[in-house]
Amino acid sequence: MLSTLIKENILNNLSEKEIGDDHISTGLETPMRKDAFNISDQEKKEQIAVLFGEIMNVMGLDLTDDSLKGTPNRVAKMYIDEIFSGLNPENKPKIALFDNKYRYNQMLVEKNITFYSNCEHHFVPIIGKAHLAYISSGKVIGLSKLNRIVEYYAKRPQVQERLTNQIANELKEILNTEDIAVIIDAKHLCVSSRGVKDDTSATVTTYYGGAFNTPDKIRELQSYLTVY
Repeated sequence: MLSTLIKENILNNLSEKEIGDDHISTGLETPMRKDAFNISDQEKKEQIAVLFGEIMNVMGLDLTDDSLKGTPNRVAKMYIDEIFSGLNPENKPKIALFDNKYRYNQMLVEKNITFYSNCEHHFVPIIGKAHLAYISSGKVIGLSKLNRIVEYYAKRPQVQERLTNQIANELKEILNTEDIAVIIDAKHLCVSSRGVKDDTSATVTTYYGGAFNTPDKIRELQSYLTVY
């Protein structure tokens, strides 16, 4: 329904109240302005500190208090250097591939990759686990680099569906194969800490490509994920 509205350009005419808390995503790429990197990270931190200080001031907080006066700078540093560092392409991990000398031609599964992201609708945390799998087309990737790829795309304002597909597309390009699977199981604090306040629900998204897009391979992969 939402995709139809987007295609018909009706969505832009809806108010925020009418859209509500639906997880709307209008494309695979993270929405960025073309001039997003015209200023340095340091300049961004300086501007964010001023603006966040204004938010705190509007809320009635005393910025002269010893506990609060450093908060705008801390938040600015956290935004640029940490939780939203994945917005900057310069932070994209450098990936080295190796020949598959072991001639291992079955699926390789890296499961339970912990990640922390933020919902782009409310800027509150998304906390979850990512499970990645691929079948080598002749090259293999260092295991820690799988974690780095997840971390890079998670560290930006996100929608879980987009995060899933961004990771899958990156793996397909790097490994030169369609035989990729990505499963993400996450808790959204925009659901558990506000709004409906459901602390028990979780969201699962999947991508199955190539050889993984068959019932047998899906069952095989899921059997590995249930082994502790």
